[in-house]
Amino acid sequence: MRRFDPHETRAAVAAGALLIDTRTDGQRAQQGSLPGAIVIDRTVMEWRLDPQSPHRIPEATDADRVIIVVCRQGYSSSLAAASLRALGLRNATDLAGGFEAWVAAGLPTTTGPEDVRF
Repeated sequence: MRRFDPHETRAAVAAGALLIDTRTDGQRAQQGSLPGAIVIDRTVMEWRLDPQSPHRIPEATDADRVIIVVCRQGYSSSLAAASLRALGLRNATDLAGGFEAWVAAGLPTTTGPEDVRF
């Protein structure tokens, strides 16, 4: 799996990729949010993103769509992306270095309303 750096992630999202933030409420409250990200708890991520699931989010209809998972440092997100690939989402990947790499690259964060999906 080729992992994306922060700038590749930003460009992919601008081109239509789904950006999935799996950080906890506490982490997001302390660190900030990612503009354009959909927040999905890691424990329900697979059935929310699987196009075959009756519980998927509306955006998860195409197994070929690029999905980029983000966690705090890029460790759990790589495992999450591998899990999505095992479901057949062949373009699932993650942000190498996680949210911390995003911030280190000088990319914007927000404290505004989040798109949280349960």
